[in-house]
Amino acid sequence: MVAAVLLVTGGLVTLARSIRPADRATIAAPAPTAAAAAPTPAPTTSRPAARLTLAFAGDVHFADRTAARLTADPDTAFGEAATALRAADLTMVNLETAVTERGSPEPKEFHFRTPATAFTALRAAGVDVATMANNHAADYGAVGLSDTLAAIKSTRFPTIGIGADAGRAYAPYYVTVRGHRVALLAASQIRDHTLSAWTAGPTSAGIASAYDDRLIAAVQAARDQAEIVVVYLHWGVEGQGCPSGDQRALAARLAAAGADAVVGTHAHLLLGAGYLGSTYVAYGLGNYLWWRNSAYSDDTGVLRLTFAGRRVVGAVLAPARIDGRGVPVPATGGTAARIQQKWAGLAGCTGLAARAS
Repeated sequence: MVAAVLLVTGGLVTLARSIRPADRATIAAPAPTAAAAAPTPAPTTSRPAARLTLAFAGDVHFADRTAARLTADPDTAFGEAATALRAADLTMVNLETAVTERGSPEPKEFHFRTPATAFTALRAAGVDVATMANNHAADYGAVGLSDTLAAIKSTRFPTIGIGADAGRAYAPYYVTVRGHRVALLAASQIRDHTLSAWTAGPTSAGIASAYDDRLIAAVQAARDQAEIVVVYLHWGVEGQGCPSGDQRALAARLAAAGADAVVGTHAHLLLGAGYLGSTYVAYGLGNYLWWRNSAYSDDTGVLRLTFAGRRVVGAVLAPARIDGRGVPVPATGGTAARIQQKWAGLAGCTGLAARAS
């Protein structure tokens, strides 16, 4: 049974759900083959438009203080944050690490890796899907990338934006959520060593690049196959609270291609959100389960998007504050009000509208 409670936050009304595992997203089954030469088609009725809540949070790392939490108990690594992550029909984060205990570090400043129990932690916290299209998924080279893909396969945890070749890295992840088909895609727009060395090719493993037209083609293909299409991007400029020109241009291309929502992270800050025509865009979700102190901002949250059909009709940030353990603890009282007000004010430099058109 799904218990529903109406919440009013910042003038927006959304639907918060307490959901059993059986009520959450399920992988879509293949469509049945039509019977040959059926003389009398069965009568059909149109399915009601989707009314779903999808949740998104930012960057997740298992290093230093959060690695200790994973080692101690993967089932409780997210601590109090799990409550907010579970309060949606489907929840997605950015897993910003190689999943390996081998390999050699790539020539870059920061390197992240974690054992495959990271996927256990994600599942236990209520996360349904993770993007790995980011600038740390291949931090430990070919060996680390091979281990990452093997861990994804063995744990059967849904990931997007990474694959054994371009066909798989750019492929949408289709999932049926309470009878409605949702497509999720991911790519990185961060021009760095990872993108230059580890962009997936026709026969080579890697991540999806937002500069490749295959991303736009994949969104267009998903538009024909799913009721709701969402793109999660790794983009923006670290420490910059307003979207860059590259972000704005890509958001416009994705909206034109058929994306119903575009969300992203990387800047280590919350960035503003709003509507680009009928497409909802959230430029930055900030750090989430975070490995170190003093990484620009500890303000964060879970963005809950309520869809009616293709349209986002409710967008609410459930605010949180990253504590000394690296856990994004749900905020209350004055802290919650401050983060909500801050997030609303960030819309001013996005060029986005307050309402869909």
